[in-house]
Amino acid sequence: MSLKSLERWFESQKRILPWRNLPSVYRVWISEVMLQQTQVVTVVPYFEKFVAKFPTVEDLAMAPEADVMQLWAGLGYYSRARNIHKTAKMINKQGQFPKTKEEWLDMPGVGPYTAGAILSIAENLPEPILDVNVERVLSRVWCVKRENEDQKFKVRL
Repeated sequence: MSLKSLERWFESQKRILPWRNLPSVYRVWISEVMLQQTQVVTVVPYFEKFVAKFPTVEDLAMAPEADVMQLWAGLGYYSRARNIHKTAKMINKQGQFPKTKEEWLDMPGVGPYTAGAILSIAENLPEPILDVNVERVLSRVWCVKRENEDQKFKVRL
């Protein structure tokens, strides 16, 4: 299977998600943090309520933490909500979103996967992201697998 055929398959099979129809840096960042350790089906209604209440990073930065936590209630992993609020304040103070992976990694609650996802989805930058789902697809496409769990999965495109 070629990358082009994989891209065609994705275009025909992808889920319609609220952060994909308007993939701004803000919306992608919020969705990626919400999706950490949480299923998409659970995140969608929380995401929609969250961006309705806080449509911009400025709105989120200016909100009381209690309002952020109230909207997060039930989603779990509450440090994510506190980190999102801290990050919004940092971004608002800087006057712009981080532009590089290194800058994103300086933000509370943003690790390599989240930084790569934000940059590749919202900014269309060539930042590879590899999670177990991507690894599973790639291993099936190229018929490869790890020999053991400690081995790193490497893909050269």
